[in-house]
Amino acid sequence: MTMPQLLIFAILTATMALFLWGRFRHDVVALSALMASVVAGLVTSEDAFAGFGHPAVITVACVLVLSQGLQNTGAVDWIARNVLPRNAGRVTSLAALMGLGALLSGFMNNVGAMALLMPVAVQLSGRLELTPGQVLMPLAFGTILGGMTTLIGTPPNLIVSGFRAQAGLGQFAMFDFAPVGVAVAVAGVAFIALFGWRLVPARKSGADGDFATGAYMTEVRVPDDSKANGMTLRAFEREIDDSEAQVIGLVRNEVRMTAPHGGRRIRGGDILVLEADVDALAEALSVFGIKLEEEGSSKPDEEKPKKTVKDDDSADDDKPKRDEDIVLRELAVLPNSTIMGQSAKDLRLRTRYGLNLLAVSRQGHRPRARLRTMKLKSGDLLLMQGPAEVIADFINDSGCVPLGERELRIPDKRMALIAGAIMLISVGVVTLGLLPAAAAFTIGVIATMLFRTVPPRSIYTAIDWPVIVLLAALIPVAGALQTTGAADVLAQFLVGTIAQGNPIIALAVVLITTMFLSDVMNNAATAAVLCPIAIGIAASLGVSPDSFLMAVAIGASCAFLTPIGHQNNTLILGPGGFGFGDYWKLGLPLEAIVVVVALPLLLIIWPL
Repeated sequence: MTMPQLLIFAILTATMALFLWGRFRHDVVALSALMASVVAGLVTSEDAFAGFGHPAVITVACVLVLSQGLQNTGAVDWIARNVLPRNAGRVTSLAALMGLGALLSGFMNNVGAMALLMPVAVQLSGRLELTPGQVLMPLAFGTILGGMTTLIGTPPNLIVSGFRAQAGLGQFAMFDFAPVGVAVAVAGVAFIALFGWRLVPARKSGADGDFATGAYMTEVRVPDDSKANGMTLRAFEREIDDSEAQVIGLVRNEVRMTAPHGGRRIRGGDILVLEADVDALAEALSVFGIKLEEEGSSKPDEEKPKKTVKDDDSADDDKPKRDEDIVLRELAVLPNSTIMGQSAKDLRLRTRYGLNLLAVSRQGHRPRARLRTMKLKSGDLLLMQGPAEVIADFINDSGCVPLGERELRIPDKRMALIAGAIMLISVGVVTLGLLPAAAAFTIGVIATMLFRTVPPRSIYTAIDWPVIVLLAALIPVAGALQTTGAADVLAQFLVGTIAQGNPIIALAVVLITTMFLSDVMNNAATAAVLCPIAIGIAASLGVSPDSFLMAVAIGASCAFLTPIGHQNNTLILGPGGFGFGDYWKLGLPLEAIVVVVALPLLLIIWPL
């Protein structure tokens, strides 16, 4: 191999390792890979940022804005209320919910579709006497499956189409993905609805309608007059043993002790760090007459809210809230929430909103930081206390999603029709070949701004910028894989060593390899890396690259084995009470079904 080939392989290997490690954000890793390629002379400085003008990147950004318009106007809520059956059984209800999620994901951001339908799924779990996780995981997988059915359904499809154009074969059309994608999606939804949901671990009985969120970590302050004052931690834990709560730390004089000795005595003013679910927490507190730290603590004046309504509220609303106005709400932190990486202290929840963060649930990880300084992550569950309307404002500002029962937005019929018409016209223009996808959807964004289905100030916040940067940075890196000949070297290895020159085996290798990589790293990054290799394999075998590119598109949309493979999998980690190893139980047979259905269809519809 030549030195440029060795360098690009080294950069890609390091990039994949960093993706797998998960210590750094994907967009940071992608930018680092791009800069390493520039420094190594593999990408010219003139071409380094050409990815930001790539049609696939532009189209992804525009589709995110149009999706936001469908959400803002309540169009999706209206569809959910009118399409989902109200009194059907488990199979019909699950099939309808997943089918709706898949349909929406074909034409809007699948994370947005998942966020909109999550509260519906939680309510449905109670009616079907299932745990929330047994409905949330099928919904997540259904929305992922739906993305593979159209050109705009998921970023990997747009990337695959872009590489096809670079190969001189033109871009894929809007519904070129549908013949294989729809068949795979239908087979996957049918399998999950009929049988697969039984493979989802049931962490808690859903018969009582409770939400199996897993354990919350919270802090409680011990008053001087509490019966806990003077007790040993061991005795305290015996008293709360029935509630299944446990002491995981103690804070005294602002010094935290992790796993304190059971013989240590509790003093008035101590803060106990407890791990418990919501009901157990209430039971444990009632036994000793102690209060949650955020609820009962006295903060400095600058941290106290001046009032429980916003500063711009009218005078009529500037009045003390009645006790019944104060509510508890469970919120899930979405992958694109603006509060990611910030703590309650950073957000100034009490000063800005008059809200208390009472507890945080982080599945599979026990945070070491104090509650008010803990940096929030995607998939965290937050137990918030405050006036219902203020919590609603916080949800809108932060991009979190409420869990449990909620009132769906009352759609503005006129605006919902406009948002739907803009999306349909944009799709129609692309389908008829009147304009390229990037141009058609950019015009759609302009119409969205003119008709204000998305407020102009929210246009840029509707775009998932880390994904845009990731795509724009990796496209030139993937180009270097081709220009250095490294893609051809790797293709020759796969064809000669593994496939033994058999194009059908080579196609299966590409599909399965893409599926595996998308389970452990970002699916857009997987598509960008595998497309040049797929084209190289096709060239080595002397066959059409279309079936191989379609295999990459299908495989990149089948991340079902881990919570990190797709944002929708991450989103249900906490709400479903899942652990890292819970996904493969349904995901592995589902991926097997994908291979069985997709492989022969690829050979029939996109012959070699």
